[in-house]
Amino acid sequence: MGIDLGGTWLRAVVLRDGRVVRRVRRAAHGGDLVRLVRSLTPPRARPTSLVIAARGVWTPSERVAARRRLARLADRVEVISDVEGALLGALGQRPGVLVLAGTGSIVLGQDARGRLARAGGLGPLIGDEGSAFWLGREWLRSAPDAARLARRLARRPDAVARIAALAPTVLREARRGRAGARAIVAEGQRRLAAHAADVIGRLRLTRPVSVSWSGSLLADGWYRAGVRRVLDQRVRCRWRPPESDAALAVARRAAAR
Repeated sequence: MGIDLGGTWLRAVVLRDGRVVRRVRRAAHGGDLVRLVRSLTPPRARPTSLVIAARGVWTPSERVAARRRLARLADRVEVISDVEGALLGALGQRPGVLVLAGTGSIVLGQDARGRLARAGGLGPLIGDEGSAFWLGREWLRSAPDAARLARRLARRPDAVARIAALAPTVLREARRGRAGARAIVAEGQRRLAAHAADVIGRLRLTRPVSVSWSGSLLADGWYRAGVRRVLDQRVRCRWRPPESDAALAVARRAAAR
């Protein structure tokens, strides 16, 4: 069984003899993993192997702590970060880089030995460059009534999501030729490309570098093309569509254990 536990959605895939027998997608918040796993397995049984790609898990100590909490869910349990799951789905074991931009953003790469390097992913306060939130925030900053809007949003518990929801407006205005929006979009694309180039350099990846993408913002082909154009000016790359979703990828990883 594989579970992709992100900030918004929980996705699970169950394999039996290498075939997908169940798929589940539900809201991530308030979920009970124990109940979910039990609902996907026969009575009085549990998965032989489970891999969970979870948001907020990165350091070795975080992985160990999460695995201990979830050890009773299966005979063998592995916990990795959600962005590692996305990288696994996008490129499999192939060396390369994943550029992820949705509400937030991060770039993760792996070399032929499986070593990882990341850039970004520091959250909305000090990072998430080129993400939907970042585009929305820069758009608000340029608004004539920016101070009033900031005060109103600061009191809302869903401020990050509401600001990120402005990204389609920014992209639309940029496509129409509005100078301020075009400048914001171009800078967001440049920063994502810079993160990718940084990861490629630290891992010393062989050119052409395999690059894939994930996240709702990079599902926009026009925005993604700008990131690609900037990165291709710095590094010779081979852009590849994601091979599979993260839940299926980690389910296959579980089956191979």
